[in-house]
Amino acid sequence: MQKVGFICVHNSCRSQIAEALGKHLASDAFESYSAGTETKPKINPDAVRLMKKIYGINMEETQTSKLLQDIPPVDIVVTMGCNVACPYLACSKRVDWGLEDPSGKSDEAFIEVIRIIEEKILDLRQEVLNDANK
Repeated sequence: MQKVGFICVHNSCRSQIAEALGKHLASDAFESYSAGTETKPKINPDAVRLMKKIYGINMEETQTSKLLQDIPPVDIVVTMGCNVACPYLACSKRVDWGLEDPSGKSDEAFIEVIRIIEEKILDLRQEVLNDANK
């Protein structure tokens, strides 16, 4: 099974949301991991709260902030749209989702990013499944 790494600088918000939604919506197509070049002491509390509210997923129970070296080798790297140089991780495919960091913004901004990530996870799931059937 393919492994997907969702990569941000701090691994505290967008990449954590992507890991959680990947596990929730696409575990039949790929394994989901997230990591960064730095970590925060905890996952963004607004992301945790809204993921619980929308999907019933408690990211604090299943995920921690991780460094790039803390995850296994991945086949696909998805960067979240770093405003600085995106971290590098070896892979066979790389895409950038270009997402704005909603940290410190309204719930509506968070929900918009969460919905975009959900859509992109479902698209990636379909792409991986299609590739596997070729």
